[in-house]
Amino acid sequence: MKVVDARANRPQYLPETASQTAGPYVHIGLAPGAAGFRIFDRELGWDIAGPNAAGERIRVEGVVIDGTGSPVKDVLIEVWQANAAGIYAHPEAGGAVEEGFRGWGRVITDFETGEWGFDTVKPGPVGARARMVSGVSQRVRDSHPDWQGRAQEDSIPMAPHLNLWIVARGINIGLNTRMYFDDEGPANATDPVLNLIEWERRRATLIAKRTLRDGRPVYRFDIRLQGEDETVFFDV
Repeated sequence: MKVVDARANRPQYLPETASQTAGPYVHIGLAPGAAGFRIFDRELGWDIAGPNAAGERIRVEGVVIDGTGSPVKDVLIEVWQANAAGIYAHPEAGGAVEEGFRGWGRVITDFETGEWGFDTVKPGPVGARARMVSGVSQRVRDSHPDWQGRAQEDSIPMAPHLNLWIVARGINIGLNTRMYFDDEGPANATDPVLNLIEWERRRATLIAKRTLRDGRPVYRFDIRLQGEDETVFFDV
């Protein structure tokens, strides 16, 4: 009888590619204009809302701060958002958006100051996602009886927000976070994602502050990578 060594049938996996931080070429590849290379007539990702989008025109500004309190000056940020009606520019979003509304943008920090900013329209409340058929949401709710606002999570809309993805040298994996608006208090209080965060002080790291500049709304949102008042990041 021939004996087969089971070890010979072990699955053969390719070795994992080593991780690496985003180096100096990230801007050349993703934002060449900022790196001094004129490749496109219009830089990709600079126009988020387009000229036809309804709603309040706003500006969002901030700085990314490292663990020593210093601004990070080579950050690239991507943003996704719904329009003023709470609809994403996606075929499965449940509605149509205005012509020219992309709902996606890409900005980089100023290489000297670390400041970043972009113009867009303020998004509206986003309809809640359908309950997961796997039952995960039910199990999470049952194991966390103090979860605020979760009793009707499949019917509670999400408060107006921006989804942000941050990458820079020193960051192996891009960081995901959200920006909410401080003038949306009632909606923020019932937002199912904000209420995943147990401590109110930690929730506050996701709230942008509204001011007016020459009559125009400006929201300030500083992102802290480490240390006291570190911004909440999501594993998505």
